[in-house]
This record gives sequence, structure tokens and C-alpha cells, in this order.
Amino acid sequence: MTTSHPVVGLPSLRSVWCVTALGRFLLVGDERALFGIWRDGQAHFADGLPGIPPLSPNGALPPLAAACDWLRRYAAGQRPAPAELTLHPAPTPFAQLVRDALLRLPYGATTTYGALAADIAARTGRPAAARAVGAAVARNRLLLVVPCHRVLGADGSLTGFAAGLDLKRRLLQLEHA
Repeated sequence: MTTSHPVVGLPSLRSVWCVTALGRFLLVGDERALFGIWRDGQAHFADGLPGIPPLSPNGALPPLAAACDWLRRYAAGQRPAPAELTLHPAPTPFAQLVRDALLRLPYGATTTYGALAADIAARTGRPAAARAVGAAVARNRLLLVVPCHRVLGADGSLTGFAAGLDLKRRLLQLEHA
């Protein structure tokens, strides 16, 4: 069972809940691509979307079924590639630059907000402030697939993860980072 939700500039979105060893995640997408993944109760939960009721994964659209399978394999310690999923573009060009930089981070590797900003600046020839990068990372709507959990504070500390620092710690341990 699926349901449609009108979002300006996007086709009808549908949602399903996916339960994994890492918790319960809301998956949102359409017939073409995955729009978002949020952990139940996280900060910025489904930002900008109208209320999305929990639905059974039965009858899920192919992008949502693929995302649920991806999440379950990831939670089981496998290394599914983000490229296995078709993703809607990020909401802004800058957010897309940050997403692309995060997607270049290999499984088990970490970086800092400053290093991420330097990477974006080097690739675009335009300066990118660590704070702006941090804000874009915090609003990542594709939790786990776009690995914002791999970004640490300048001193290597666990900081700024919308789904909670306990989960961030578990993810880094899972990846042996």
C-alpha cells in the first residue's frame, strides 16, 4: 500500500517504513527515484513534506523496495554501493555539491567538515565555508546512503548527526572507521 503526497516541483511521492537492525526508517520516493530516508524520530524528520503516514512495505514502488533492501544489507554489515540506488537530486546546487563530496567518501573512511569544504572548493574553484557545508550535511535527506555519518569535527570528535550520536557511533563501528 502506498499513498501520494503533493510536494511543489516533485511528482507524487509515496512512503514506506523499513525496519532494519539499525532501527526504523521512513523511505520516500516515486516511481523513478528515492527522495529521502529518515530514521524514526531524527532531527529534520522529513523536512518540507506534509505528514507522511507509516505504511506497509507491501506494494512499495521499486525505488523504495530497493532502498529497503539496501538498508537491510548495510545494517547486516555488507557494503552495498550508493550507486545501486537511483536518487532524486539534492534540493539546491550547493547541497548537490556536498552530496557528491559525501558520496566520494569510501566505506570506512572519515573526513572533517573543513576537509569536506576544502574538497568542494578545490573541485569547483569557489570557496566553501565549513559552516555552510555543515548545514548542508545536517539537512542530508538520504541518511546512510549519502554517508553524512562519516563527517567528524575538526578534532575527530563525533558531532552533528541528525539521527543521533549513538547511531553515528554504531555506524562508524559497523564500518570499522
